[in-house]
Amino acid sequence: MQLFYNPEITETTAQFSFSKEESKHIIKVLRKKIGDTMHITNGAGWLFSAEIISDNIKNCVAEIKTKQFQKQPKSHLHLAVAPTKMNDRYEWFLEKATEIGIQEITPIICDHSERKIIKQERFEKILQSAMKQSLSCYLPKLNNAIAFKDFIKQEFKDNLFIAHCEETNRKSLKQQLEQNKNTTILIGPEGDFSTKEIEMAVNSEFIPVTLGETRLRTETAAIVACHSVAFTNE
Repeated sequence: MQLFYNPEITETTAQFSFSKEESKHIIKVLRKKIGDTMHITNGAGWLFSAEIISDNIKNCVAEIKTKQFQKQPKSHLHLAVAPTKMNDRYEWFLEKATEIGIQEITPIICDHSERKIIKQERFEKILQSAMKQSLSCYLPKLNNAIAFKDFIKQEFKDNLFIAHCEETNRKSLKQQLEQNKNTTILIGPEGDFSTKEIEMAVNSEFIPVTLGETRLRTETAAIVACHSVAFTNE
């Protein structure tokens, strides 16, 4: 099944038009025609089956035939991950985390961050592409980049963890995770969190954790954390 994405469709939509760019892709590249069926999600849990009623290359129109709502996961996973020095590594994390299953992502700018600016629009497209590839009906929420000191001041619920490499009293993440609990995990930059940031997190009730015996890259640590939560909730 090939999945398309249109955030403007709701459960009350009867028919809709694709953008000029999408229409050209659907009709000219995919060679879709009147009567063909398409599957579309709005990224908010709905899966629609639609029939093409106009195969205009500039304005493809489809009519909704069936709709189905996918239940939300019982738990909410929020990863706050520092941008990596190389953009493609962060993009890889976004893609794989979406495939595994994640609800929210926040890029956090830390004391040791080498990259402080992110490409929000490009990141959004990567999330959309990964959602369609994995046939998921939920698009992860991508928040704007925020300074660590400002992020930590927010209110959080349930399980809170900060993964770092300092030789201090850290617990094993996999032993701390609980099923069906909202979870927020902080992942630092290549140079790790600063001692001050770790102290701030602990003072905000984040539990220091380790992700294993080896030192992991930022994007690898984020994926390990993401998969650990997904595995716990299976």
